[in-house]
Amino acid sequence: MEMIIKETAETTSITAARWVARLVREKPNAVLGLATGSTPLKLYQELIRLHQEENLDFSEVTTFNLDEYIGLPRDHEQSYYTFMWKNLFSQINIDPKKVHIPDGMAPDIPAACAAYEEAITQAGGIDLQVLGIGSDGHVGFNEPTSSFASRTRIKTLTRQTLKDNARFFDGDESQVPQHCITMGIGTIMDARCTLMLAFGKAKAEAIAAMVEGPVAAVVPASILQHHPHAKVFIDDEAASGLQRADYYRWVYDGKPEWQIDA
Repeated sequence: MEMIIKETAETTSITAARWVARLVREKPNAVLGLATGSTPLKLYQELIRLHQEENLDFSEVTTFNLDEYIGLPRDHEQSYYTFMWKNLFSQINIDPKKVHIPDGMAPDIPAACAAYEEAITQAGGIDLQVLGIGSDGHVGFNEPTSSFASRTRIKTLTRQTLKDNARFFDGDESQVPQHCITMGIGTIMDARCTLMLAFGKAKAEAIAAMVEGPVAAVVPASILQHHPHAKVFIDDEAASGLQRADYYRWVYDGKPEWQIDA
């Protein structure tokens, strides 16, 4: 697990975006796993800038989103389908046929989940998976105690997640759907590289548990300790709970030029 700690969410996101951009330039038909929520917004804004100002080409890229609420139509303002098209896809030259987002309105959700897994396999697997982390250590919508072997499936959200996500529903927790479709932890771990983003003191405890605590299902993101190519991009506030933060900074700052990804 490689830790990249920068001063602010903006500088951290720009650093992460450069790494994504390098992958897309080196492998134009890359398969990206994407996340939603407030955390990746600055990353997406930088990718848009790179496309518009530096000709970063997404025409051959395929994407798979981590999750979607069950019961929200695609045109609902809080659906992740709407989020992705508003905040990224409509502003880059991606082929709509290569965009995959779980269908929370599918008549047969289990069948849709199985088809989603098959689509990832047919695409050749995910090259890079963008991730955030919940305040309780969840990743995607894999809540605490989720199986490390899980695949794309239905999940019931915890009260903590409903509370955390109420801010997107005018603060009304009762309006947050209780069920979702999410890639499983096993699916996430199959990605060739994972790129975790986390910002602010509210994420410090979860980051510390993920990075320096034991690998345990009660902190689902902790399984990334076992991923062969996991990168964690965080700001100073999110790093404030790490006992070895100074060491992580020293390691990254001392990398030889040939080893720096972007």
